[in-house]
Amino acid sequence: MRVFAVSDLHLDYAPNRAWVEQLSRQDYRSDILILGGDISDRIALLGEGLEALARRFSHVLFVPGNHDLWVHREGMRDSFEKFDAVCRIATERGVSMTPYRHGGTAIVPMLSWYDYSFGAPDDYLKGAWADYRACRWPDGYDEDAVTRWFIARNPSSAAANLEGASEVITFSHFLPRIDLMPEGIPEKHRRLYPILGTYKLDAQIRQLGSGLHIYGHSHVNRRIAIDGITYINNAFGYPSEAHFAARELLLVHSSD
Repeated sequence: MRVFAVSDLHLDYAPNRAWVEQLSRQDYRSDILILGGDISDRIALLGEGLEALARRFSHVLFVPGNHDLWVHREGMRDSFEKFDAVCRIATERGVSMTPYRHGGTAIVPMLSWYDYSFGAPDDYLKGAWADYRACRWPDGYDEDAVTRWFIARNPSSAAANLEGASEVITFSHFLPRIDLMPEGIPEKHRRLYPILGTYKLDAQIRQLGSGLHIYGHSHVNRRIAIDGITYINNAFGYPSEAHFAARELLLVHSSD
């Protein structure tokens, strides 16, 4: 079994859709794809993308990203309603958002958001970050409450069927810790750190015994081992990022 990973396909862009369409329909039919969110904020494009990938892989495992929960162009009540719609579309298109087990390998999708545990947002971020306008939450839900809502829906070891698993792979859209970002990130880009993720997620993946965690969101691709877990980001990114993004599937695991 081979496991590939990619995130942040952003299928709102025609070159990104063309890349999905050119993927082989034969080479991956026995393989797993981990899809780490940010497919499209448009339900129609998200569904088409999920279906295209499901036709190419044995199993596609998915978690939504922040773009997938935007509601400003969909006319939905709030982003929780959009989340429910995304879940339905995934199921209808043959894509799973639940734990997967193959022999001794378990793969566990992890929901999350950001709670400012990586830093407090400044006025620039509050004005520039699209989620503040494109997402909508019920009254009383700030970013911390949203994060806790998603985190509470992640599976326990028992629910994830981890008994006897020799290897646990977890994946999320958001970052589980801020030190996944390289030290050389310019100061002006560090203003985005508050909206990158939550430490609550890292606590959960360690409780599950994960040895490999796949994430997305930052569009900064890297592989790094910290305190016994290998973290990998393989974001496809925007067409304008083609000069530094790999823009390819990444093989993250292989077993008999």
